Amino acid sequence: MKKHRVLEMLKTFSKGVRGMFVLAVITAGLSIVLSFLTPQIIRFTVDSVVGDETSQLPGIASRVIDALGGRGELRAHLFYCALGVAACAALSALMNHFSRVSIAKGTEGLICSLRRTLFRHIQYLPFSWHTENQTGDMIQRCTSDVEVIRNFISAQCIEVVRTIILLTIAVVLMFSMNTTLAIVCLLFIPIIVGYSLFFHKRIHRLFRVADEAEGELTVKVQENLTGVRVVRAFGRERYELDEFDRKNDEFSNRWIDMGYTLGLFWGVGDAASCLQMLCVICVGAYLAANGRMTLGEMLAFISYTQTLAGPVRSLGRTLSEFTKSTVSAERLCEILDAEPERPSEDDVRPDLNADIVFDHVRFSYGGQEVLRDVSFTIHSGQTVGILGATGSGKSTLTYLLNRLYDLPDGTGRITIGGVDIRKIDRAYLRRNVGLVLQEPFLFSKTIYENITAASAAATLGEARRAASIAAVDESIESFRDGYDTVVGERGVTLSGGQKQRIAIARTLMMHCPIMVFDDSTSAVDMETDAQIREALRENTDTSTVVLISHRINTLMQADQILVLEDGRITESGTHDELVARGGLYRRVYDMQRGAHTEGGEGDA
Repeated sequence: MKKHRVLEMLKTFSKGVRGMFVLAVITAGLSIVLSFLTPQIIRFTVDSVVGDETSQLPGIASRVIDALGGRGELRAHLFYCALGVAACAALSALMNHFSRVSIAKGTEGLICSLRRTLFRHIQYLPFSWHTENQTGDMIQRCTSDVEVIRNFISAQCIEVVRTIILLTIAVVLMFSMNTTLAIVCLLFIPIIVGYSLFFHKRIHRLFRVADEAEGELTVKVQENLTGVRVVRAFGRERYELDEFDRKNDEFSNRWIDMGYTLGLFWGVGDAASCLQMLCVICVGAYLAANGRMTLGEMLAFISYTQTLAGPVRSLGRTLSEFTKSTVSAERLCEILDAEPERPSEDDVRPDLNADIVFDHVRFSYGGQEVLRDVSFTIHSGQTVGILGATGSGKSTLTYLLNRLYDLPDGTGRITIGGVDIRKIDRAYLRRNVGLVLQEPFLFSKTIYENITAASAAATLGEARRAASIAAVDESIESFRDGYDTVVGERGVTLSGGQKQRIAIARTLMMHCPIMVFDDSTSAVDMETDAQIREALRENTDTSTVVLISHRINTLMQADQILVLEDGRITESGTHDELVARGGLYRRVYDMQRGAHTEGGEGDA
């Protein structure tokens, strides 16, 4: 990622708060100017008030001194000079306060805009992007990396500006007092800058490795917490602990390597700063002893050198933080540069109570073909069942129908009412194609809020009606808080069957003309499954329903049943037709009927 892309990103998100950054720079500059006046007041006091050196003060300063009674009055009342020093220090502190407040407001405005844009952008990234990127790593980027950038802008960025202003004013003042000592003092700055640039490339690489290690650690924690029931069920605690320790140690080792490098980095900077001060004192003492500069000038030089020592000594820290923030910004740019879902050029919104046609559809994941020349028609209002082995492409059909994946050009067409779905507005299509997955996601909210997630204006009565159709109303009412029961993260406090039925109720609330149930009753018993199917037939008679299941009982009453094998439709027809045909459907039917019979005999 090129650095100009990072700068472009920061420039974009600083819109609206740039005035705060300008104010921060101005007040920082005033604070520095006031702080630099203090050594000049001390110099004037030592040389021209206590001593007899002729002063060369600016006109305004001379008029102020004359108004106070001249040098004689100041000599008699030295506290005037002390008040001048105190006043400059107080005003400098006040300007520094305004600078810090302004940079804080500007930074928070920029970071708030960055977070908002990141979240909004992620919302519209394709489903394929989410399947290819780990959730934990994305969380780490959107939290830790954003925080790194915030810390740099609020703490280090203003220090860079202050250092530039400090150097500019110091160079002018030092050369105006004594050229020789100014050269000695400033000679070390190019050396420090040079070795800082030398370390820059290595630090950048180390920060990148450390940041990626942190992302892997976050992924491990996120996966462990999300899959805590699996961990406990299979007794994987020891394995998970060992894996966490390994990644934790790797993460720590990356930062230890960083510590070694930064320790050398800062150590050389400290040594250079101390050597700079030593040379200024030695050369300054020699020049003062030989009458080539006054004692006040020497004290002013020492004061300026001390003032510069901090920013120059922290140049290594600033550069390392800049490098770290650059790496973080690059990682965020990788998200922002990901191509979001684009609106269809035609953006049509046709009536979806129409026939669905898959016309010679082919589809691949990463070069692996999962659908091979699939063609079929689902008539409006029809219930169609789809049977197939795991990996045969059943779920892919639903993803394509819902445009979670888009068909590439030249790989067939999917139409609804004769309109290619690639021309249909995505949001409109997804609001009208209800999709219930085998592993539904529930939010950490109340059951009522989960059921009405897609229809916030729905009443409790409407939610209960949908829950009754999904055969989950009685289960909800058995909870102490009923529909106000708060489910755990991802619905962890509910059984698999309860989650599936709540997800069905949520889809029913959308009143979609097309509803797809992707093995969405796999976790419920046969009796409840039959109850749900009967209620669906009675309440979705105008909707087109697609049932994907491994259970023949779930599919047998469908108007049409499709059998998928290895990405191809090998059989289609009604239940009786397929049983009579003697293909895969008949074999599965016989196995399930035999298992059911054996189970019944065992129970007896």
